Amino acid sequence: MFIKLYAIALPVFFAIDMIWLGLVAKGFYRAQIGSLMKSDINWAAAIIFYLIFITGLVVFVIVPAVEKGSWMHAALFGALFGLVCYATYDLTNLAVAKDWPLLVTVVDLIWGAVLAASVSTVTYFIATYIS
Repeated sequence: MFIKLYAIALPVFFAIDMIWLGLVAKGFYRAQIGSLMKSDINWAAAIIFYLIFITGLVVFVIVPAVEKGSWMHAALFGALFGLVCYATYDLTNLAVAKDWPLLVTVVDLIWGAVLAASVSTVTYFIATYIS
């Protein structure tokens, strides 16, 4: 079940996050933390984060939601998982990084919750539809 759900969640996650990063919030991050950003992205680190994040989402949220037959479980626990994961990064930066903007932290916490809830719920519906 894990591999099937992972195979569904991976493209769903990338589609939603790329819309956010590439279209909706593209200028936001550059304006807020542009001076802190590298000119070249470390793609290996980014891909590893995404693969680990999606693994956690599938194991801790999506599999239990499918087993319970509850899209609400997927949505609510997905939101909580995303909030916790994004809070780890953003609140740590807020605590230790010089000039880390509070606004970025707030936006990222909201985005992490929305992204993970969306991916979990969409994956749940696709998985139950094709089963």
